[in-house]
Amino acid sequence: MNKKEFVINDLLSKIYQNYFPDWKLPTERELAAQYNVSRYTIQESIKKLKDMGMVNVIQGSGIFLNKNLQTSPLIYNSLTENPYSSIKSKVIELQKQSASPEDQQIFGITGKDEVWVYHRLRIVNYRTMQIEISRLPVALFPTLTHQDAEQSIQSYVLKHKYTISHYLNTYEAIALNKEQAMLLQQKRKSPAMKISSRGILSNGKIFETSEIVAIDYKCTYFTAFNNEHHKRRTQ
Repeated sequence: MNKKEFVINDLLSKIYQNYFPDWKLPTERELAAQYNVSRYTIQESIKKLKDMGMVNVIQGSGIFLNKNLQTSPLIYNSLTENPYSSIKSKVIELQKQSASPEDQQIFGITGKDEVWVYHRLRIVNYRTMQIEISRLPVALFPTLTHQDAEQSIQSYVLKHKYTISHYLNTYEAIALNKEQAMLLQQKRKSPAMKISSRGILSNGKIFETSEIVAIDYKCTYFTAFNNEHHKRRTQ
């Protein structure tokens, strides 16, 4: 872990430890002295925290914590740590398909229903970082367009007056196959992370399933300790 990553992780930890009761970080000069690093390293660390939405920098007043973000167990990952302005999507394919048996089971639909299937690349700061294949029920989103699929799907869902409740994610380390390596401009069998996800609305319905293959992936979580689960594992 380099110096900047250490500063970021340590500040994140201290934020969740309620180390800053006045909701304000020390000055850049004070942080540089505390961590024995340059002010440039502190500035880059604060910029990353700002991009993640953890802090607000007010010129002449200081660095203030965002109180609203401590309710989520996921702090950030390799994609969400970047502002939307630095993330682009390139849609490779968007089409309607008849609902498969799996679609019917997941979305609670019938074989007569259809699902949207889109395949896109996620590009961060001009570098292709992820391949995503997602499925959404047409009944919930009858007017999905190519342009919609190139933007934030979460924003699209919210625009349709739905409330997103949770995501169920499964992570699996994989080696890239030939097609994935070509799309991501990597060598075949390079290490990657496969993330299988289900998006759940506040009414309990699944609005999306997706499978993402990501390179250079990392994520940081803040989660509550589950004592009941711990007890079951020790029995």
